[in-house]
Amino acid sequence: MMDSVDLSSLPALPLDDEGPVFAEPWQAQAFAMTLELYRAGYFTWKEWATQLSEEITAAQKRGDPDLGDTYYHHWLAALEKLTQDKGLASATELVTRKQQWDDAARRTPHGEPIVLGDD
Repeated sequence: MMDSVDLSSLPALPLDDEGPVFAEPWQAQAFAMTLELYRAGYFTWKEWATQLSEEITAAQKRGDPDLGDTYYHHWLAALEKLTQDKGLASATELVTRKQQWDDAARRTPHGEPIVLGDD
């Protein structure tokens, strides 16, 4: 599946022998969205690796101790920035979608899948 993607170009990607490691489902989803946008041709892998590296560097300058627990927060921030830069989503659209997911999560019983409605 990921043989066409050079994961070694990504700074600090948590990996084990099987590939990327995710502590929470949203991390795997952000990873998958990034791969799908790349495969669809919305950005190059070099653009992605550069954006992620810039986000990690900026976070470190803001005081992130870089212990690995914030890696996918940087991943998501980089994905949001790149989708905005490429005109795939505006900042307003991203804020709206985040609020929709937050609202859906709050009204979903624990253990049930979160589904966006037509709010």
